[in-house]
Amino acid sequence: MRVQNTEPLKSVSWHHDGKQFMCSHTDGSISTWNLRTPLKPTTVMHPHAQATSKESKAGPCKTIYKVEWKTVRGGDSFVIFSGGLPHEKTGKTLSLTVIHGKTTTVLEMEHNIVDFVTLCETPWQSDFQEPYAIVVLLNNDLVVVDLTSQGYPCFQNPYPMDLHESPVTFCTYFAECPTDLIPAFYSVGSKGSKRSGFSEKEWPICGGEWGTGTVSYPEIIITGHADGSLKFWDASAVALQVLYKLKTSKVFERQKTKSVDGQEDDPFAVEQIYLCVESRVLCVAGASSHVIMFKFNKQENTSEVTVLEIPIIYDIDDDPECSPEADCSPRPTLGVAFQQGSYSSASEDSAKKQPTAEYYVPLKVKSGPQKRAAGFQAELVCLTPWVDGEPPGRITALSVNSSYGLMAYGNECGLVVVDIVQRICLLNMGTPDLYGSSDPYQRVPRSPKKNPVTSMNDNGSLEQDRCRSPTSDQINGVCLSPTTGKQQMAQRRPMGPEMRRTKSQDKIDSSFSRSRSSSMSSLENISAEAIQWLSFAETFCKKNDSMTGRSLWVGTSLGSVLVVLLTLPANGDNRLTQPVIVSPSGTIYRMKGSVLSVAFLDSSGALIPYLSESWKDINRNNNKEKDDKRMKAPVNNSSKNRASPTSSSSEVKDSQFVVMASEKQARVVALPSQTCVYKANLTDTSFVVRAEVIPMKSLDNACLACYIGNGNIVVYSLPSLRLLYEVDFLPLMDMRIAKTFCFSNNGHGLYLCSASEFQKFSISAAFCEVLQDMLGTLFLTKDMPEPPKQGFFKGLFGGGPSLLDREELFGEASGKASKSVARHIPGNSNLEHVKGQAGSLAGELARARQGLTERGEALGLLEERTAKMMSEAEVFSNTTHNLLLRYKDKKWYQF
Repeated sequence: MRVQNTEPLKSVSWHHDGKQFMCSHTDGSISTWNLRTPLKPTTVMHPHAQATSKESKAGPCKTIYKVEWKTVRGGDSFVIFSGGLPHEKTGKTLSLTVIHGKTTTVLEMEHNIVDFVTLCETPWQSDFQEPYAIVVLLNNDLVVVDLTSQGYPCFQNPYPMDLHESPVTFCTYFAECPTDLIPAFYSVGSKGSKRSGFSEKEWPICGGEWGTGTVSYPEIIITGHADGSLKFWDASAVALQVLYKLKTSKVFERQKTKSVDGQEDDPFAVEQIYLCVESRVLCVAGASSHVIMFKFNKQENTSEVTVLEIPIIYDIDDDPECSPEADCSPRPTLGVAFQQGSYSSASEDSAKKQPTAEYYVPLKVKSGPQKRAAGFQAELVCLTPWVDGEPPGRITALSVNSSYGLMAYGNECGLVVVDIVQRICLLNMGTPDLYGSSDPYQRVPRSPKKNPVTSMNDNGSLEQDRCRSPTSDQINGVCLSPTTGKQQMAQRRPMGPEMRRTKSQDKIDSSFSRSRSSSMSSLENISAEAIQWLSFAETFCKKNDSMTGRSLWVGTSLGSVLVVLLTLPANGDNRLTQPVIVSPSGTIYRMKGSVLSVAFLDSSGALIPYLSESWKDINRNNNKEKDDKRMKAPVNNSSKNRASPTSSSSEVKDSQFVVMASEKQARVVALPSQTCVYKANLTDTSFVVRAEVIPMKSLDNACLACYIGNGNIVVYSLPSLRLLYEVDFLPLMDMRIAKTFCFSNNGHGLYLCSASEFQKFSISAAFCEVLQDMLGTLFLTKDMPEPPKQGFFKGLFGGGPSLLDREELFGEASGKASKSVARHIPGNSNLEHVKGQAGSLAGELARARQGLTERGEALGLLEERTAKMMSEAEVFSNTTHNLLLRYKDKKWYQF
C-alpha cells in the first residue's frame, strides 16, 4: 500500500488492530489513514491551530515531531504528541500534548524535548495498550508524567538528573570524611526538598541492580555552579545522590547586571570552595571577588551577617616631585577594612583629612536580621570593592582554620587575613609587600612622593610618612607597595568594553599560565603575582627555631613560598578581646613555576593532620553553652615534633618536612634547618595541572600525586620523592578538566569530563580489586507475557492479518506438508528402482550414524551443563553471602 500527502511526514503510529495509523506533519497537523481507503486520510486535525473566522483556514503551527496513538479497553484512546504550538508563541520551549477523548492537556517543559516513550501495561502492539505514564527525555532532565492521576502530575525523580541545571564552575571531593557528615547533610536537605504537586504513586521505572561491593568509608562531592548555588552529593555508592543544596545568592539583594555584550553576567558564580569537615565551617568565593563564611546549624536561625569591605590594591606612583634618595619604602601594616561603608581601622578624623578614592561594590548584602534555614548559615561576608573603576582580581586561593579562628584568601594582587571570631580584617596587603626587604625582584619606587601619608609604625600606631602624598592608593592607613610592573600600570587605566572583555578572558587563562622563569630580575618582565596556595600550619617558621609556631604558608604564581607568622592570644576571653598579630617572617622558598601545593610531614614521613575544632551542636544545652562559649586554644597534634625550648640552635634536630610542589618541580625541605633533602623535576616539556599530597590507607602512607598537562598521572613516594607510578591517563584538552580536577584520600580522584558527567578514578590497587563487585547491572532479563488470544470468529471473519512467528511457520508446530504439493511417480525401469533402494539404505545408515554422533554430543553437553550448574550454584552462594555482608553494615540513610 502506498499513501501520499502534501505535507512532509515526521512520525507514524499504528492502531492496535493493524487497520489504521496516525501521522504527524511539519505544518502542525495530524492525519489518520485507513487501509481500506489509502488514497486520502480519513481525518485531518490541527490540535493547536487558531482560525480567525469560520471560513478561513487554520493558522500555521510548529512541527509535530512525534505522535503516539494508544488505546484503552472500554475507554477513549490517548493521542500524545510533542510540538505543534502556534508560531506566535515564540520563546517557549517545546510542549507535550495529551488528547484523551474531548480533553486536551498541554504540558510545557522547562527544557527542549529530545524524545518521549509511553509506558503501557502490555508490550504487545496488537492488544489494548492501557497507557499509564509517559517518559520524557529533555536536554537537561528526565520527566515521567502520570496518566492515571487527575491533571497528569509528574513523578518525583529519585535519581539526580540536574547536575548541570546550572553550569558547574568548581568542585571539590572528600573521600573518607567523618561518618556523621552525610546524615547531617541529608537531615537538613530533606527538610527543604519536600515539593508539592507530584504524583503520590511510586516511581514507575525499574530495572538493573546494584553491585554487591561498597566502600567502607563515606565520600562527598561538592559542586559550585554559575548561579551561586552549591550542591552536596553522596558519592559512597555507585550512583550520585544529592543530599543538600545551598544558595549563596540569598545572602545578597538581587541585582541584575549586564555584561558588555548585553548578556547577563553571573555575579554569584562559585570559583573557590573550602570546607573544614571536622568543624563544618564552609567558605565560598564568588565571581564578584566576594567570600562568604558559613557555619553549620541543624536548626533555623535569625541572625545578621557581618560585612567587611576589604580592598586589595597594588599600584605605582609616578610623581617627579619626590627625590629618589628619600626613604619611600612602604611599611607593612595591619589590614584596613571598611565595615558597611565606614572605616574600621582608623579614626574618623584621620579619614576626613585624606582624599577618598572612588569605591564601588557591585553586590549588596541583605541588611538586618534574616531568617536562615537549617544547614549552612552565613556569618561573615568579605567584599572586594572596585577602586577608581577597576574591577578587583578574582579570588585564586582560599583557606580557613577553625582551630585558629582565621580565614585567608588571596587574589591576583594580594593577600587578606580575617579573624572570623572577632569579625575583623587583620591583613590586606599586596603580594610584593609580603617579601619586605627580601624581594627577589628588587622592586623599588620609580617616582616617590614627598607628601605625607598615614601608615602604621612598628608599635602599631599611625604615623606620617613624609615621602608620599595621601593619594587614592593610601586610604585610611592602607600602606600599599609603591611599585609594580608595566602590565599592572596598564590595568589601572580606564578600560573600554573590548579591553574589559579581554581582561576577563585573561583572568581565566592566567590561572594556568605556564613556564614562568624564577630567575627574572628585570621589573619590566614581571607579571602580576597571584596567590595560588594558602595553608595554615603549626610548624617551624624560621631557620633553626627551637619550637613550632602558628603560621600561614603562602604560595604565589611566581614560584615563591612565603611564611607569615600568626600570634594568637591565650584561650578564653582573651581570644575575643585581644588582637591577633599577623606579620611576615622573612622566610622565603623559591620554586620553578607556580606553586600548587604545600604539605607537612613529621620525622617519620607521616602526614601531619590539619588542625581543626570539632563541630558542636549549639542548640543542645543552649543556656549552658552561652556561659561557656569560649574560643579554645588550637590543639597541637604534632606536639611530639616540638624541640626543647632550652636547647641551643646547634642542638636542634630536624623533626618535620615540608613538601612543596609547583608546575615544574617538587622539593622536600627539612625543618627547622631549612635544608632541601630531596628534589625532583616533575616535567620538562609540559606543566603540572594539579599536585596534592594524599594519604593512602592511613596518614602514615602518604604520596605526592601529580596530574600533568600531557595526560600523565605521576605518583612519588614521600619524603624520598622516588617515582612509584606513571601512567598515560587523560590529555588536557579542555579547560573544564583543569578547573575541576582534584585528588582526595585513598588515591581517589575526580574531574568533570563533560558538562553533565563526573569521572571518578583511583590509583589504589586495593580499590581496583573490589571494583568489579561494585559495578551494577543495567538490564535484567524478563519473560515476555503471553500474547493476546485471538477469538475464533474474529480470525474466521475478520479478514485481518494474523501474527505468526518463525516457530509457527517452520518449526514442529507447523506440521507435515500437504501431499498435493509434491508427489513422486515411479518409473518403469528396474535399474532405477534398485538405485533408489540402495540410495535409501545408504541414507538410513548415514542417519543412524548421525544419530549416534548427536547422542554422544548430547551426553557431552549434559555433562558440561551439569558442571556449569554446579559452578553457578557456588557463585550464587558467594553472591548471597556478599549481599548479606553488604546490608549488614548498611546505614539507614544509604538504603
